[in-house]
Parts: sequence; structure tokens; C-alpha cells
Amino acid sequence: MALAAWLSVPAVHAQTAAPAAAQTVVITGNPLGREAAAAPVSVLAGSGLLLRRAGTLGETLDGLPGVSASGFGPNSSRPVIRGLDGDRVRLLDGGAASIDASNLSFDHASATDPLVAERIEVLRGPAALLYGGNATGGVVNVIDNRIPRVVPVGALSGRAEVRFGGAAAERAGAVVLEGGAGGFAWHADAHGRQASDLRTPRYTPIEDGQALEPTKRVRNSAARTEGGALGAGWVGAKGYLGASFDTGEQRYGVTVEPDVIIRMKRDRSSLAGELRALGGPIAAITAQASHTRYRHDEVEGSGEIGTTFRSTGDELRLQLRHAPLGPLQGVFGVQTEKLDFSALGEEAFVPGTRTRSTALFALEELDAGPVRLGFGLRTERVRVASVGDAPDAAEPRFGAAVERRFSPRSASVQASLGTGPGWQLGATLGHTERAPAYYELYANGVHVATAAYERGDATLPTERSRHAELGLGWSGAGSSLKFSLWQTRFARYIALDATGVDIVVPGENGDPDSSVPEYAFRSVGARLQGLELEGRTRLFDAGAGRPFALELSGSLDRVSGRNTSTGEALPRLAPLRLRLALQAQAEGWQAGVALRHAARQSRVPATDTATPGHTLLDLTAAGALPMAWAGGRTQWFAKLSNVTDRVAINAAAIDTVRGLSPAGGRALSVGLRATF
Repeated sequence: MALAAWLSVPAVHAQTAAPAAAQTVVITGNPLGREAAAAPVSVLAGSGLLLRRAGTLGETLDGLPGVSASGFGPNSSRPVIRGLDGDRVRLLDGGAASIDASNLSFDHASATDPLVAERIEVLRGPAALLYGGNATGGVVNVIDNRIPRVVPVGALSGRAEVRFGGAAAERAGAVVLEGGAGGFAWHADAHGRQASDLRTPRYTPIEDGQALEPTKRVRNSAARTEGGALGAGWVGAKGYLGASFDTGEQRYGVTVEPDVIIRMKRDRSSLAGELRALGGPIAAITAQASHTRYRHDEVEGSGEIGTTFRSTGDELRLQLRHAPLGPLQGVFGVQTEKLDFSALGEEAFVPGTRTRSTALFALEELDAGPVRLGFGLRTERVRVASVGDAPDAAEPRFGAAVERRFSPRSASVQASLGTGPGWQLGATLGHTERAPAYYELYANGVHVATAAYERGDATLPTERSRHAELGLGWSGAGSSLKFSLWQTRFARYIALDATGVDIVVPGENGDPDSSVPEYAFRSVGARLQGLELEGRTRLFDAGAGRPFALELSGSLDRVSGRNTSTGEALPRLAPLRLRLALQAQAEGWQAGVALRHAARQSRVPATDTATPGHTLLDLTAAGALPMAWAGGRTQWFAKLSNVTDRVAINAAAIDTVRGLSPAGGRALSVGLRATF
């Protein structure tokens, strides 16, 4: 109670604190709250998020500079950042680890739902200093305010959103309620989504190299999602302390297996707090902890559960910001994580495992006039253990229990320079190490999603990479420009490569034996490099009195990668992509047209096939409705996707699903959003 009283502030402060906090821009990956014009960061919020919001996190972010999607059908799609996915892209919920099984397999959906997100921040490039080696590619942070961090202005506020249509005939809705008084704040939300099989332009599905009957639907792609959360805490001028509980369930079809349905459930409890303006050598303390229980069942057409995956995870993070030492500011902290994983059933290609990690990190920033220097270090201790085969296992595959220990270390140096009015130049050099994931070490079995026999290597060393990046940013007079040129070299890249051996798999229920190619996790040399360009400019602005503006925006990105041990291209890389958009805006409405082009991807390894290019056209519109109440707003929005009804194949998806699930066809989606 003493802490709650210290955090609380009189009502007069609550009225002024909220607007100031709402204007603050905090970029994921920068605990000092500095924003750099040249930083490789994308932020979706407001109308930008409203019009991009989709059924999966990957689809919502696909098309941002440097970001594509794994796209295992319309229901399982994780972000791919600069050609890296899986355990090299860190997914966060409100700054804490989002624990599920989506990094294990492409057909496992992410448990993070974009429907209730207030803001999504994407950091492109290594963020290992704060989040560990599995942020080698970048970080995606979904911010939902489930633990209140701002003093509520009134007793009750919130928002509600419904949307209908689209290529999957979506019916979705979400409601968020927030309130409080006297320093106490609470949050509640609920969301749900139902979708039918995805409708596409007419195409010929390809399965196991064979052409199927032409169709306009992606088979077994219907889905249903629901969830909600409760959170509460004390918020004041000197910090906050709160807790939340959220739960979510998903049920969706697996496109590559026409009779299989996945039932997924995740429950998560979180605790977070911050104390500011402490007045001593430590200026602020931030802490957060979470406990997650995850399960998903793969249900066969007969109704029997074929395989069950379970994960239980805990994370604790303590971060301290020291008082300024002249021009030097910085933070240091500790992070611990625990993950227990098990898979039981006929498709369990990974044994039960236990992963434990503890890390210390420090980041410092020196502000020297026009030049700002940043540097940081992180050291970890990681243990990854396999429980091996059960004593009564009918077909032993994983051997005896075994444990590996790793000591990854990462470091980076950053510099930024203001070179003129609105201009900023930035450069980064970094070294990142990542401990192998449990499936890279201990997998041994048929992975249906990849149609391969995957074999781990329990002797794998830590993955090591070096990163260099040059960025240039400019902003002013309603226009902005951002350019990044980067390269990542892996001395030890953990790749899943074909061995050239076929493994015979015994048939079941009288079916004949079959053979699948063997793929093994190996440590190889690799190089990834690319560029990203984005900008916007105001073409016309009628000015005050006659509010009308016309804005042109665009982006261009390219990533290329090579296995330097074999000389082959790395798999599943997005091709050269170009996006152009023209948006008109006036008081109460906006309308836009966007052109998305992806070039042909022919730089693929021998085990993959080229992906044809495509050009898609989208139309969007939104406007305010007259039905409003004091302090509230009602907005309608509409999007006509793929106007020309073109077939679009995702080069970043794996080959087993690429020919079965193109992007959706021409479709109209509409919705309403109300805030109060």
C-alpha cells in the first residue's frame, strides 16, 4: 500500500499527464526513448494500422520496408525481417516475450492477435543487446495497454471495431474498455474473428509436384479466433505498477493437410512496473514478468488428436537507468527465461525439451552535440536439454537425455550525426551470437509442414554474425525520406539443408511405405545484404480554411542471401519489391490507391523453384460518421484488395504450401470503428 500511495497523484495531475504521455514516441529497442530519423524502424498506429490490420501478424506487417511474411496459408503467417524468420525474429507482447510454438513450424500460428493492438513497432536489424540472440533479424512489439501505463483522463473510455468481408469472408470484432480514478486504472478487452476458406483468382494448385484441379479456393483454410484480457494497476507521475491476464483460442485448418484442424490455446499472466525520478544514482527502474501456458492439438479428420504440443514459459526482466553522467546516459539490466516444451503424438519430430537462459546487458549513449554515440554489451548463459525417449517408447528416436550449454555474447556500436536541417546520418556495427534452438539440436522425424525428415545436430555451436548498416534520414515540411543499406555475415549460420538422402517412412492403416527427403541442421557460412528506401511528400495542401491534401508515398526494398559454404542462394527470400501510394485527405474523410509490385524470384537454391512476379492494386477509403457523442468519434473504413484479381505467389513461403495458397483475390472489406 505504501508503494501504491507513492505512485498515486492528485486528480489535477491526472488531467495533464495523459496528453503528454500520448505524444511520447518510444521506439522498441531504444530504452532511452530517443528517436532517430535514420533508424530502421516502422510504426503502425491509428488509421495506418486500421487499414492494414489482418487476421495474422505476418499478413498485417507484410509489405513494410524489409518485412515479408512466412505465409503458410492464410492462418499461419509470421513476420520475416530481412530474410530471417523463425527463431531469429523476436515477437513481443507489450515488451515481453510472446511464447507459443510458431517458431518451431510454419504451420503453427502465432498466438499474438493484431485485432486489439493499439500500436505495432517493428525494429529491422539486430536487437540482441536487449532481447537476446533470437532477435538477430529484428523485433516485432505488439502494444495493447493491457497493463495500464497512463493515468486515465475519465472514468470510462474505450473503442469498438467490427469488420466484414475480404477474400476470406471475415466477420471480426473487438472491444476495449478502460477507466479508473485516483491513480487506479483498469483495462478490459475482448475480440473474435471467423473466416471461411480463402477465395482466390482461378489457379492450379500444385501438391507434391503434381497439378490438381483448378480452383478459386484455398482448401482447409477456414478459421475461428477468440480471446480477451483483464488488467489493472496504479499509475502516477512517478511510475506505474500493474498486472494483466489474457487468454486466446484459435481453431484453423492446415492447407497442406486437407483433413487436419489445429486447436490452439494460450493463457498468459503478466506483471510490470516502473519507478521514475528516484533522485539518486539510479534514475529509473523498470521490471516485468510473465508466465505463459500454451497448448495446441492437431486434430485428424476422424476427430482423434494426432499430436499435442505444449509449452510453459516464464520471463523476468529488470532494467535500471542510471542518472546522467554529464553527456552519458545508459541502462543496464538482467533477463531470465525458462521454456519447457513437449510434443506427444505421431508427428512429434522433436523430443520434450527444457531451455533456460540468463543474460546481463548494458547500453550507453553519449550525446556530443551533433554527434551521438551508442554502445552496448550482452552476455548470456543458455542451457538446452532434451529429456530423450520415454522408457516405454515403442520406437525410440531421440536417444538418452542430454544437455548442451552455451555462452553467447553480443556487442554493438552506433553513431548518428545531424548533417543539416532535417538530415541525419546513422551507422551501426554489431556482433551477435545465438544459441541453437531446441529443434535445431534435437529434431529427428518427419516434419509434415516441410514434407521432409528433419534431423537436428546436438553438436551445433553458437550461431555467430556480424552486421553493418548505414542509414540516412530526412524530414521537413510534410515530407520525409529514409534509406538503409545493410549487410549481415554469418560465420556460423544454422541452416536446414538437404542431405541428398531419402528416408523411407512406413505407411499407416494399410497405406504403402513412402519416402521423404532428409534435411539436416548444419552450421555453414552465409551472407545477407539488402537495401530499404521509403519516403513521402505532400503534393498539394490547400491550407487552412479549405482543408484538402494530396500525399504521395512509396517504398523499395531488396534482400539477397547466399550460403557461402555451397555458393547457393538462401531459401525463402522476398524478391525486389516496390510500393507506391497516393492518398487524398480532407476534413472527415480520406481515400487512397496503392500499387504493390514484387519481381520474379529466381535466385533460389537447387531444392526450390522460382516464383513469378506480380503487381497488385488496392483501393482504400475512410471517413467520419455524423453519429458522434461528446468526446467520441465514429469512423467507417473500406478496402478493395487486388482490384485486378491477379494471382500472387509468396516467395517467402516454403515450397510445400506455395503452390497451394496464393494471396486472396479481388474482395471488398468494410468496417466501423468507434472511440469514446
